[in-house]
Amino acid sequence: MYAIIASGGKQYKIQEGEILRVEKISGEPGAPVSFDRVLMFSDGENVSIGRPVLDNIVVRGHIVEQGKAKKIIVFKYKKRKGYRRKQGHRQQFTAIKIDSIET
Repeated sequence: MYAIIASGGKQYKIQEGEILRVEKISGEPGAPVSFDRVLMFSDGENVSIGRPVLDNIVVRGHIVEQGKAKKIIVFKYKKRKGYRRKQGHRQQFTAIKIDSIET
């Protein structure tokens, strides 16, 4: 059984029991979270596709961790102009453990 959800402008394929890293969602570790924007659901035999979302399916989980990803370097450069800009960025994320997919 799996579902495809939308969160933070991205789509994620999820299953029960897995840990998912999504864009930052406010809340403390241990707080419950639910996703109601379910785009697709499969129970192994039947597949339901939303147009654009499925109304009768909710994905529930809880927050495991709030953190920052590894640093990436943003480097802008124009040849022969003496233009160089170096900047780092660490994206914030929320790790969520999926508890159930409820129909």
